[in-house]
Amino acid sequence: MDAALFAIIAATLIRTFFIEAYTIPSESMEGTMLVNDYLFVSKLAYGPRLPMTPLAVPLVHNTMPLFGGKSYSEAVQWKYHRLPGFGDVKRYDVVVFNFPNNDTAMLDLPANDYYQQVRALGRETVWAQHEIVTRPVDKKENYIKRCVGVPGDQLEIKDGVLWVNGKPAPVFPHQRTEYIVQTADPNFYIGNEFSDNNGGVMLHYRLPDGLVYEMEQQAADQVKQFNGVTQVVPFVSKPKGVSGVPAEWTYPYDTAHYHWNQDNYGPVVIPKKGATVTLTPENISLYRRIIEIYEGNKFEDRGGQFVINGSVTNQYTFAMDYYWMMGDNRHNSLDSRYFGFVPEDHIVGKASFVWLSYGKNGIRWSRILRGVKTLQE
Repeated sequence: MDAALFAIIAATLIRTFFIEAYTIPSESMEGTMLVNDYLFVSKLAYGPRLPMTPLAVPLVHNTMPLFGGKSYSEAVQWKYHRLPGFGDVKRYDVVVFNFPNNDTAMLDLPANDYYQQVRALGRETVWAQHEIVTRPVDKKENYIKRCVGVPGDQLEIKDGVLWVNGKPAPVFPHQRTEYIVQTADPNFYIGNEFSDNNGGVMLHYRLPDGLVYEMEQQAADQVKQFNGVTQVVPFVSKPKGVSGVPAEWTYPYDTAHYHWNQDNYGPVVIPKKGATVTLTPENISLYRRIIEIYEGNKFEDRGGQFVINGSVTNQYTFAMDYYWMMGDNRHNSLDSRYFGFVPEDHIVGKASFVWLSYGKNGIRWSRILRGVKTLQE
């Protein structure tokens, strides 16, 4: 009993203050990170976040194994505090964070966006089909994305190209997106000439002016050299100013004022702690969730007149820093284009290194004990 108790306490302290294991569950970060990459997340990189929901079963995130149900009690809630770390979140870090929209979740689909489902299907349908739960910040599902915008940055996406502070963002070699491959021969087919770790070229569909393939940047550079290929250009799902159907809408889901889509988005400035913004009927949808949910103020919109904590005002000063997260698999990622800004109190840690990885062909030996920085090159 003494040994077991010591082991649980030691493991809990290590998990809370030093490193935590995480598994890549989806394709949103491919090909930098692959499904079934097991990695360690450094808590020291940005400073360990103290528990905000202290009454919880040790070594369990939010759901009891085997039996299901909550693994924590919300009877005690502590305010957000973070101990000093080795540094701050830097632009283009690969970061693990709590999914912002997971304050309300579908118990059988915990990693899915509840609000997106409600917009697509209606609240009554979602509540009839799923058991709905609420969660505190540190018990929300963990997500992993690349931080492409830090506090104060101006971010914009133009025809699928990310721009940060007026300059094109770097394109990482394993970043995966869709390209239109134009060929002299309409029957030309690239074939699957790349492994999962080297581009994973996959044909999606045909267009009048070419074939649409999903591939990594380094694969696209090679395809350009193939005989018969005349041009390789990024595929843009929708032109600027077209929001699409409700299921395709992007944050802040205000199509009266923001005609944005996943490939043409912004510009938007990432909120910074201490910065003050003027609130207007046109921009309130961008900031309402920050004011009301993330920073815990009582907010009312009285026909364009804003009341915060009982006072009429058109100014708001941010109490936290915020970040913009995007997946490297740009057309297959639920990221900040859909859930908006990520508050600093949702940051879990920095993806450090892969300790185990396996795919359909077994263990991926070339990825074991490799740092994330190395794998993205």
